[in-house]
Amino acid sequence: MIRVNDRVEISWHAGMTVEDVLRACGFTYPLVVVSINGHVVSREAYEKSVVEDGDEVKALHLVAGG
Repeated sequence: MIRVNDRVEISWHAGMTVEDVLRACGFTYPLVVVSINGHVVSREAYEKSVVEDGDEVKALHLVAGG
């Protein structure tokens, strides 16, 4: 299982990437900051960054305003 934002648990599978996690959680907004076990993952690496079973993932939408 992968725990996302301390509240959502999704099933893990071998080779799962950050993109897979975001898709499974329904994130569609393009500006999302992701960390795995406290380490920030660059947006360019989402499709290559593997998430391991039991990892803690944080995904936050970037919001701008004035």
